[in-house]
Amino acid sequence: MRDFFDTSVLVASFHGGHVHHPASIRLLSAATPKQSCCGLHTLAEVYATMTALPVRPPIPPEQALLFVEEVRNRLAVVSLSEDEYVEAIRAASDHGFSSGRVYDSLLLRCAAKSKAQNIYTWNIKHFQALAPQLASRIRTP
Repeated sequence: MRDFFDTSVLVASFHGGHVHHPASIRLLSAATPKQSCCGLHTLAEVYATMTALPVRPPIPPEQALLFVEEVRNRLAVVSLSEDEYVEAIRAASDHGFSSGRVYDSLLLRCAAKSKAQNIYTWNIKHFQALAPQLASRIRTP
């Protein structure tokens, strides 16, 4: 069984004050690269989100990089080929998805490529709308 982690789960894992921290950190703590993965773009999203959180004190870039390294240690990283990447953008356009939804479309394409049995996210409705063919696999931790 292969588990795919959305950025929302990873951010909740690393931010102790997040409402979903306990469930997210439990899931991440049990993850191994043989059974769990995330999209390549997720690494940048984790870094960007953690360094932009409205917390005091702010999370410094060095700490955010440690979070990225932890993701790489615990999860296999799935990347898309150039053609797969462009096809994901084309599909988003064909469905009328705009703005940041394209990033979720890219992650869902990575989840499909990895043949994930479970796609973990805290954005269930959003992900199911983007990829109805994967809806039965999309769940919360």
